[in-house]
Amino acid sequence: MMPNIDVASLSAAVLNGDRRALGRAITLIESGRPGDRQLARELLDLLRPHAGDSIRIGVSGSPGAGKSTFIESLGNHLIDQGHRVAVLAVDPSSTISGGSILGDKTRMEILSRRTEAFIRPSPSGETLGGVARHTRETMQIVEAAGFDAVLVETVGVGQSETEVSRMTDMFLLMLLPGGGDELQGIKRGIVELADMVIVNKADGDTKAPAQRTAADYRNALHLLHPRSANWQVPVESYSAIDGNRTPEIWNIICRFRDTMAESGELSAQRAAQARAWMWSEVTDTLVDMLKHDKTVKQQLKKLEKAVTAGETSPVAAAQKLIDIFLEKN
Repeated sequence: MMPNIDVASLSAAVLNGDRRALGRAITLIESGRPGDRQLARELLDLLRPHAGDSIRIGVSGSPGAGKSTFIESLGNHLIDQGHRVAVLAVDPSSTISGGSILGDKTRMEILSRRTEAFIRPSPSGETLGGVARHTRETMQIVEAAGFDAVLVETVGVGQSETEVSRMTDMFLLMLLPGGGDELQGIKRGIVELADMVIVNKADGDTKAPAQRTAADYRNALHLLHPRSANWQVPVESYSAIDGNRTPEIWNIICRFRDTMAESGELSAQRAAQARAWMWSEVTDTLVDMLKHDKTVKQQLKKLEKAVTAGETSPVAAAQKLIDIFLEKN
């Protein structure tokens, strides 16, 4: 448990924009210790009334697509426009060591030096979709601290990206130049989640291929059922190197938010996200309780050994663990 945590004082410091307090609050939120989880819930209860006023943007795409460079360009543009920007960058965790690269501050060198920006790299851990378990909670904390634009950069290494669309207002998919067969390499599901598609590296020798790829995707998107009857998904070519089109991209984002707000879809989407968050937390909490249950732990090695030896099936062993947990509780 984190020592000497006064939740009320920590909440007040976060609301006053204290960056050290903001870091401590997020560390508390990310802690998996049962005692810290209770403190985290108390902190969120205090901060939640002050959150929710930001625009939440998810950015996904394959490694090398230029997500971090794009976010830095967009973040600097937003700050120049008077906004305060929080970047929640989720780095891939090793399934072997549990380690994470956590290199986004080095990839966003200029943005990380600006006082109006807050960059928080977090390991994805075992969470599918490239989003850390507590990203939703962290988002509320940075909003309460006065950041009115929140950018969530996901891992983008092939897992389902459904989770990011369940916590952001707009989902941007970044792609590299390519056409023909390359179009088949992008999962239809993730394209259907996108509210905007950005084909990066539209500069130098790759400018023409990037523009062709954008045209191919515009044609392909006409064959897919749109997420919203009020929004036609734009496909834009872009160069993260010069960032000349960053203001245009931001204008599209603003137009999207205005359209969704006026139609009522934005409030309906956030309500649905809150329900999804509730069930996600129910699942995560029950799994944590099961893993830390002493009676379950006593039988765990025995059942793992039986599964390894082929003496029982994984399904039967899992049900046995659940039965043990339910009998005790």
